[in-house]
Amino acid sequence: MAMFPTDKGDSVSPYVSRIIAMIRESGIPYSLTPMATIIETETLEEALKVINDAYKLLENDCSRVYATFSLDIRPGQQNRMDAKIKSVEDKIGKDIHS
Repeated sequence: MAMFPTDKGDSVSPYVSRIIAMIRESGIPYSLTPMATIIETETLEEALKVINDAYKLLENDCSRVYATFSLDIRPGQQNRMDAKIKSVEDKIGKDIHS
């Protein structure tokens, strides 16, 4: 998920920080990357709630908000963020974060 205002200049980190704080406080597993934030929820409803709550954090003082998100739905699976990375690392035989 990526969400940020487009009407606040070059640096939007103060606005993105609001969203990250909300996700952190929710207890949902997440990973902040330079281009987006990955969240892992049990249900589609939980994921959509995070997106809606993120927008609500910006809507009052941002006149234009960019948002994009992708869904990878796999019922019954947990800890997919780490498992996907480990699967690739195992196949190439090294830690790709090195």
